[in-house]
Order: sequence, then structure tokens, then C-alpha cells
Amino acid sequence: MTEKLDESRDEETAVAAAADSVPLTRGLSTKLLLLTILFVLIAEVLIFMPSIANFRLTWMQQKLGTAAAVGVALVQGKPDMLSRSAQDELLMALGARAIAVRDAGESHVLVVSRMPPHVDEQIDVNHTGAWAAIAGAIDTALFGGDRMLRIHGKVGESDMGFEIIIPDEGLRRAMMVYARNIALLSLLISLITAGLVFYAINRIMIRPIRDMTRSMLDFARAPDDPGRIIRPELRGDEIGVAERELSSMQEKLRKTLAGQKHLADLGLAVSKINHDMRNVLASAQLISDRLSKVRDPSVQASVPKLVRSLNRAVAYTEGVLAYGRTQEAPPSRRLIRLRQLVEEVRDMLGIEPGSEIGFENDVDAGFEIDADPEQLFRVLANLSRNAIQAMAGDAGAEVVKRLSVSAMRTGSVSRVTVADTGPGLPARARENLFAAFRGAARSGGTGLGLAIARELVRAHGGSIELVESVGGRTVFAFTIPDQPVRIEEARSALRRPA
Repeated sequence: MTEKLDESRDEETAVAAAADSVPLTRGLSTKLLLLTILFVLIAEVLIFMPSIANFRLTWMQQKLGTAAAVGVALVQGKPDMLSRSAQDELLMALGARAIAVRDAGESHVLVVSRMPPHVDEQIDVNHTGAWAAIAGAIDTALFGGDRMLRIHGKVGESDMGFEIIIPDEGLRRAMMVYARNIALLSLLISLITAGLVFYAINRIMIRPIRDMTRSMLDFARAPDDPGRIIRPELRGDEIGVAERELSSMQEKLRKTLAGQKHLADLGLAVSKINHDMRNVLASAQLISDRLSKVRDPSVQASVPKLVRSLNRAVAYTEGVLAYGRTQEAPPSRRLIRLRQLVEEVRDMLGIEPGSEIGFENDVDAGFEIDADPEQLFRVLANLSRNAIQAMAGDAGAEVVKRLSVSAMRTGSVSRVTVADTGPGLPARARENLFAAFRGAARSGGTGLGLAIARELVRAHGGSIELVESVGGRTVFAFTIPDQPVRIEEARSALRRPA
């Protein structure tokens, strides 16, 4: 068994360690960096082809502009001002085969070296749209290199149009160089942008999320350690809200677990003394049986109260673990006289007639309530005991110390009020009212009295509340509705003969 437990602990430790050290390839930082690079590259691709198309059109316009400058000089000069070798050198420098001018609807060849047999494509640089330019760029990049182009259009404010016959080999080569430079520049921009975005988001989001993840893992290993609770940063964004909520949740969970541990320790301690306590009470019951045979009238008057108290004590010791281990038994309800039950609570508290603490039973003699007598006794006893303890610790002989119990009925609902003239509940007790181990009003208390009272009242379908708690007055009130009448029982009762 020990070996299995050790193996289970080793597996849990391994899983926790694996969760704490996420590989770099699966971390949010790496994913963010790769996605940023990808998105920037996609954005660059969207502007890549328009940029290549614009470069192609600009290249052709520059060639046509150079040819136009030469053409204007030739038109204004003598036709034979350039020798054949000069024409060849001019066309070679331009990369063209022929230069022509179009004036008044007629074309005139100005310079020609080797006229190609045919032209593969004609391009008007003045009337090329964006989509046509992109399509032409794609066509040149994929299928160009051995085509002959006829580029024509007007240059500047001149009325004459110019034409050049030029192979697209140089154009495609220039486009490839430009595309390579643009691709490298786009990659560099994407890397720089991704790095900056990664740095900013890592500082703003990834690192705080990693800290929260690490805090949750550390807290899961030792939820009772206050040092493992995350310390939120002073941020007003969503991350700051998440950190504060996580810190609050961890603190509440730590307190809840501490209360449960306290409850478990209490149950363990009570279970150890439960057996011995029952033996002591059994001996007390035997003595009470002997006292019942004594003829003294005062003894005979006290023995029934003593027997009832011992019976309740035995019942409490048998069910003392019920709060921490199981639910209370369902109430066995019946009509009871509340004033008599309050008197039994007074006798249990041991308040003597001449005591400094007064007990007032303001319940009418004929007031009846539909409840479980034992459970209702426990509710009143817990509330009354808390009040007595609070007033007993209030020093000063001149201070009025009085506990009063009253009741009223509204329709089918009974409302019972327990009021005292004690110092009132402290703020911590009011904030954690009816919470076991957190709602204690005095040092060393457990807060179980109010928690048990609330559970018993709720079992009756009622509710309990703190009506008032100020210096000199504390009022608790609980309501218990009557049991609903079953229609079958009501019909059978009506059918019975009088």
C-alpha cells in the first residue's frame, strides 16, 4: 500500500512539473511570434503584386521617356544627323530595337536596328489600369523573357506620341531583382514587427498569464500556504481584474479549506472522547435513577429536569459528529407549546432567579408551533447560550443584562425572536454570520452554534436572520411555517363520523 501511495505521489509530482514547464514550441510566446510573422507576411503579399506592377509600368514609362527625348531631337533635326553606328549604340543603350514617333495619326520610324518579324504584346502606358497592370506583371514574371513588346504613349505635354519596340528580357530581369529585394525587405519588416509586437504583448499579457498559471499550480500543491496566493499588480485592465479575482478566490478557498480542516480535527477529537463521555453520562443516569427513589419533595421536583437534561446530553453525544460528517435527521414535527419549551431552555442555562442576567419568557401560554421539539430546543439553546456568554463578558454592575424570548404568528408562519442587551456582534462576526469557525463572536469560539441553528431552521422550511446588532441590543429572529396539510389526510378526516 505504501509503495502504491508513493507511486501515486510521484505521478502527481511529474504531472505538476510537466504542466509547470511548458515546452517552448508549445508556449503562447512562440505561437504569438509565429502568427505575427505570418500575418505581416500576408499583409506584405497583398501589397507585393501591386508594387511589382507599379515597378513594371514605371520601367516602361522611363524607357519611353528616354526614347521620346531622343525622338524630339531627331524630329527637330536633320533625318540623317545620326550615323548608322550611332543609332545602333543609342538603341543598344536603350535596350530597344526601334523608336518611332506618331504625329497626326501617322507613325514614322526614327531609329531602327533590327526590326523584329512580329510584336507579341502592345502596351499603352497612358491607358493601363491597376488590374491590367497587375495581370501584365504576373504574365511577364511567369511567362516573359523571350517576348517582343511595343510600348507607346504620350510623354509630358507634347501632342506627339512615341513608340518603342523592345524585348521584355531586361524588364523581366529587373522585375526579378526588384521582387527579390521586396521579399527580403518584407521578411525583415515582418521579423522586426513581430519582435516588437511580441515584446509588447509578452510584457502586457503573456508574462502576467504565465504568472497566474504558475500561481495556480503552486497554490494547488499547498492551498493552505498563504505565501502561494498571487499578489495582483495595480492594473486597471482585464489582466488586473483577473489577478485580483484569482487572489480573492485563492484566499477564500484557503479559508474554506482551513475551516474544513478545523472541522475534521474537531470531529476526530470528539470521536475520541465520545465513548468516555457516554460512560460518564450513563453513570449519571444511574445516579438520577437512585435519586428518583428519594422521598424528599425538593429532590422529586428536580429529578425529572435532571433526567431530561441527561437524556438530551446522551442524544447530543451520539449525534455530535453529525454536523461535520452527515446531515441532520429530518425533523419529526408536531404541535408543541413553545412557552414550556422556552422554560426548559431556561432551566438548561442554569439562570437562577437572583442572577445578574435576567431571563424573560414573553411567549403566550397558549402559543403553539409546528416543529420538532428536540431540534427547536437546540435552536433556542444555541441562540440563548450565545446571548448569555456575550452578556457575561460585559463588565459593569450597572449594565442591564436581560435575555428575552417572544413569538408571534402571521397566518401559518410562526416567528420567534431572541433578544439580549449585550454589547452586540463584532464586525467580523457579522460578515461571516452563520459560517462555522468564521462567525465566532468571542475569542476561542467556533461559531458552530449559529451554523447548527441555521441548518435546523432550514430543515423546517424556515429562515433565520440577524435583525439588529448594536451596542446594547442584539436581536435574532427565525420563522418556521406550519406543515402543509395533505389533501388525502384532510379528506379522510372530513369523512370520519362525529
